[in-house]
Amino acid sequence: MRTCDLRQLHTVTYENGMKLQQKLAEMRQRDEIQDQLLLLEHPPVITLGRGGDTKNLLASPDVLRQNRVRFFETTRGGDITYHGPGQIVGYPIVHLGEGNRDVRRYVTMLEEILIQTVAEYGITAARLDGRRGIWVGNEKIAAIGVRIARWVTSHGWALNVNTNLDHFRLITPCGLQGTGVTSIEKQIGRSVPIDEVRAVLARKFSEIFERDLVTREETIRLVKVVVHDRDRVLLLHRRAERGNFWQPITGSIEEGETPAQTAKREMIEETGIPVTPSEVGLKQSFMIESQFLSAKHPGPIIASEVAFSVAIDSRMPIQMDRGEHDEYGWFTFAEAYEKIRWTDDREALELLESRIA
Repeated sequence: MRTCDLRQLHTVTYENGMKLQQKLAEMRQRDEIQDQLLLLEHPPVITLGRGGDTKNLLASPDVLRQNRVRFFETTRGGDITYHGPGQIVGYPIVHLGEGNRDVRRYVTMLEEILIQTVAEYGITAARLDGRRGIWVGNEKIAAIGVRIARWVTSHGWALNVNTNLDHFRLITPCGLQGTGVTSIEKQIGRSVPIDEVRAVLARKFSEIFERDLVTREETIRLVKVVVHDRDRVLLLHRRAERGNFWQPITGSIEEGETPAQTAKREMIEETGIPVTPSEVGLKQSFMIESQFLSAKHPGPIIASEVAFSVAIDSRMPIQMDRGEHDEYGWFTFAEAYEKIRWTDDREALELLESRIA
């Protein structure tokens, strides 16, 4: 059996997911890595595939902002769909190779993985002629949209487990009138542990694609600490030779440390203030492209990050680590969104702002 790297990721912003897929697909095309299977969740986002109709987006930009749902036109096939927490997104980066260059067969195999997975929960799902994905009666429980370039796949499936189905009212799912959506939770009347369903999906993928899955851990483990004084947040500016961008406090989890211990240590090192940050309930995954890390970590550098927050008085003096940062500032949330570069920072700031509000 061919081997395939299994990457169990946390929440991944859609932009970061696109960048990661593109990087891995290019590496797979050059045979620099073996096949990959990414399992993850996205923050709330609506995506429109190639050839999709924007009329199937039913919500105005203001309604999307109120619901904290983003919208993107993307490179996969299919029409319009929704991704969000409680939904397992699977991105296989697979080289179809000689003798397997059959797109229809590939999509059928993805559908079979999903059909067999929901069957483990007593749900009978099926294909419908002319309609991608899998269906329970007239309700879609999983969507499929793929891209294949130089016979390497990307994008994949989205399986509703404990998904907020109300967000599907913002679209005409897959552009199909008169159909609905459902989830494992809705079908069986109880929530299901996401990690449990991930394990079933991985097993079914291994069986149907005849791949030996090898679990790959993250390359580096990080924390992020959003420091605030209610309506303002503290950002640090990285020196030009270290990236030249604004960010919250971040740091690597050292051997033997818990994320909470790292967050407290980073607060002292980056601000000189000995306070204890609290977790905000957000774990993220993303790819890092860094000349400083690539020498030590050949291959894709994928980070996991645990988010924390802490409130301090903005009048307190800040003692920065001058070797890494050259400036700091207190900004309103609106100003901070304009300053920061990375979408994972945006998600942490938005979560904190919504809780404060």
